[in-house]
Amino acid sequence: METLLLWPEGAPGALGSSDEDSPAITPYLVEGKHNAAVLICPGGGYGMRAYHEGEPIAEWLNTLGISAFVLRYRVAPYQYPSALQDAQRALRTIRFRAGEYGIDPGKLGILGFSAGGHLASTTGVSFDRENAGAAEPLVRQSSRPDFMILCYPVITMYAAAAHQGSRANLLGETAEEELVKLLSSELQVTADTPPTFLWHTSDDGSVPVANSLLFAAELERHHIPFDLHVYAHGRHGLGLADEEPHTRTWTEACASWLQLNGYTKQR
Repeated sequence: METLLLWPEGAPGALGSSDEDSPAITPYLVEGKHNAAVLICPGGGYGMRAYHEGEPIAEWLNTLGISAFVLRYRVAPYQYPSALQDAQRALRTIRFRAGEYGIDPGKLGILGFSAGGHLASTTGVSFDRENAGAAEPLVRQSSRPDFMILCYPVITMYAAAAHQGSRANLLGETAEEELVKLLSSELQVTADTPPTFLWHTSDDGSVPVANSLLFAAELERHHIPFDLHVYAHGRHGLGLADEEPHTRTWTEACASWLQLNGYTKQR
């Protein structure tokens, strides 16, 4: 698959020129025009990116008639705001090239697992609708996702429910209160936050289910449509969850939600 560098001349704040310094997207396109699309953010505690939460998810979305793009975002030693810049740039790039990719720029969502779920949620609560005065035409595109799919996401940076590894990699061992609040997605939900599908397991031993519950509560408070699915059992990092007969039904529930909202083209 073609990999497209988001900043061919070098990303802002890049520490070098290796792949790990060079955010990119890998497209998994379906045929046709005006397709929905999803930007995928694999998990990995902001220290790596898990393969099983990337390409296999893109291939599943393709079966629903949805194009997908796997994001290679920057992880440690990079800290905030590098990954967020990468995700925002990716959404703008996909919208800018929507005609070439056969995508409806108004049907572009973001999906993330674990720390990638934090990146996805952060993107969904912190965006620019347009930058009309930007010199670069691509930057004039909106970075707001039209919908979010958050899979056992890291949401809060506060100690009671935070995933400490993700927090340390993203913010460092010590962080100012203002930054902790800013990067706690549940505290940044507004009436303009996109509709959201969430799933988690109630016995997740790494990222407590409280993360999804906190975010869902704020969506409800702001009257944002959402689906919330909490499964009884399953270790953290399940991906498609093929090994869990009950929990793996999350993909069916998500497909139904996507169909309800007019994003699928079953093939």
